Amino acid sequence: MHSNTAISPLNSSRKPFPLWLRAGFWICTAIAVAVVIRRVFALAAPPRSSAAPQLAALDHFFASHAVLTLAHIIPALAFVLVAPFVVFRRRIWAESLIFPLGAVVGVTAYAMSVHAVGGWIERSAVLFFNSLFLFSLLSAFLYRSHQNSSLERRWLLRAIAILLGIATTRPVMGVFFATSPLTHLTPRQFFGMAFWIGFSINTLAFEFWIRHQARHPQPQEQPQSMPDAAGQAL
Repeated sequence: MHSNTAISPLNSSRKPFPLWLRAGFWICTAIAVAVVIRRVFALAAPPRSSAAPQLAALDHFFASHAVLTLAHIIPALAFVLVAPFVVFRRRIWAESLIFPLGAVVGVTAYAMSVHAVGGWIERSAVLFFNSLFLFSLLSAFLYRSHQNSSLERRWLLRAIAILLGIATTRPVMGVFFATSPLTHLTPRQFFGMAFWIGFSINTLAFEFWIRHQARHPQPQEQPQSMPDAAGQAL
């Protein structure tokens, strides 16, 4: 018996993600990995006096909270490296591992916000989007415990998209750094704006896509008929 019901593209065996979304995911992943590696090296070696003054000041800032910084960025790196196996490969081990990693990242993000470079503007962005991240992660975990794979995956992808917003903040920060001779803005002044812009881009882009998919569901591919013992189609 064939079913004519539509299925969510999140559960389809075909590649459900458009090119722009896949490109954005891999670009954000590459940026996030590069940022963590760069920060680890900066923490391992004292900032050079020849570095740009604003970058050197940031290196000194994070070096003063080295343990907390490492407790945040190492699990975040692991989360980012595991994420492709959740998004594209649907590996059970990856989906099981990403929940505790995400919880550690979320808790340490709250602690990091106490020492926010951009003050309350940055702190408000972290509190809002980190809470949304943890809520999405918790929702995915609860749907997982109720064996609702469709909603589990939807909320898990939402959590991943939000977390990768930290990578999107980097190009935004780059624009602020490049234009600082004209705007005279310092990192303390523009970090908060960069956080709000970067996280908003990722969150809104994913919501736009997932809601568009909900309005335009893909029809289920019809399986080939299998003859039974009597030679009739099932």
